[in-house]
Amino acid sequence: MNILLLGSGGREHALAWKLAQSPNLDKLYIAPGNAGTAKLGTNIPLSLADFDAVGKFVSENGINMVIVGPEEPLVNGIHDYFLSTPSLQQVSVIGPSKQGAMLEGSKDFAKEFMKRHHIPTAAYHTFQKDTLLEGIDFIRNTKPPYVLKADGLAAGKGVIICETEKEAVVELQEMIRDEKFGKASSHVVIEEFLKGIELSVFIVTDGISYKILPEAKDYKRIGEGDTGPNTGGMGSVSPVPFAGAEFMKKVEDRIIRPTMEGLKQENIPYTGFIFFGLMKTGEDPFMIEYNCRLGDPETESVVPRIKNDLICLLESVAEKRLKGETIEIDPDAVATIMLVSAGYPGQYAKGIPVTGENDIADSLVFHAGTKPMDAAGSCCTDGGRVLAVSSKAPSLQKALEKSLQNSRKINFTGKYFRRDIGFDLSIEY
Repeated sequence: MNILLLGSGGREHALAWKLAQSPNLDKLYIAPGNAGTAKLGTNIPLSLADFDAVGKFVSENGINMVIVGPEEPLVNGIHDYFLSTPSLQQVSVIGPSKQGAMLEGSKDFAKEFMKRHHIPTAAYHTFQKDTLLEGIDFIRNTKPPYVLKADGLAAGKGVIICETEKEAVVELQEMIRDEKFGKASSHVVIEEFLKGIELSVFIVTDGISYKILPEAKDYKRIGEGDTGPNTGGMGSVSPVPFAGAEFMKKVEDRIIRPTMEGLKQENIPYTGFIFFGLMKTGEDPFMIEYNCRLGDPETESVVPRIKNDLICLLESVAEKRLKGETIEIDPDAVATIMLVSAGYPGQYAKGIPVTGENDIADSLVFHAGTKPMDAAGSCCTDGGRVLAVSSKAPSLQKALEKSLQNSRKINFTGKYFRRDIGFDLSIEY
């Protein structure tokens, strides 16, 4: 099978690593890819916003399956483009339609969907430019802390938690009036603050049935102890110790199954992955947000635990026969630590040489923001999140220790990583 994988981050490197293990793979192309994916297949310099160019490459290279990693092309309708183009209709696309991707593309749409299908979530209101004053009044009549979410896509940085009324009012004005997140914050969802602990649950679905994948927990804040601004993710662990069988049954009964039934009732076609961002409050799960794809850096912890041949699994998704598949999960734990550029999530430099990543033997090193420097395999930084170090071990503590040790062995000027991933899971360092 010839596969085109769209994306350039750690998620895509992890997927490429898994795809490359399948005997069913003939050729793997990654667009645009990074220095890590270049070692597993052929990187193609395509813009993911140029559907015509993607379609042309697919037609000219006999691509059988397109796997869409990031959310933006899905929200912009790449699956619909393939379905509406006669020469591309027979190509399998792993990723939802534009309508299905609205679960991630609009926080307001997602919250209304949850409300319609009685999925437990935080109370909320949505505001825009002409209702900004109402939004300010809403804040002044609500108890802190306040959760402000850009309605559209903001690269994982559009959620702000404010501890004071003054801070929330300023943030709301900056998001709506000053377009802090561009068009993504033309509408802002303000929601009730849920106190608890977060986790990420994933399913793969063919639109008819679904299979639950390993759960994970990621760490968004830049600073240790979960301090500072949100990032795209500073690390993740899988499994999640507090997500036992009883809790996961509640997740399936109250959230996953109603979501799937809701999609069917509303005639929303969905093929691919769904990410459920959850909050465990007491002993109950509440929905925070949907993603229409696998998370990053959660993928770097989840994929190494999946024993299935990924190509066979995704073929069953494309052919609507997922019900007959069984997900085989490695009982070992995986811990991922993200190495980021100085200044991230703000301004940061690119093009800084990276050393040591090829010398790691007992961990997986997934490239997130890199580009090749030479034919010998050297690379340099090309993003805020640079490399993800993922380690597997019989216990989460051992996996984290291994990832920490190997994170110290990789070097680039300004390298920063959190040394406390898993700190809230009673793991000793």
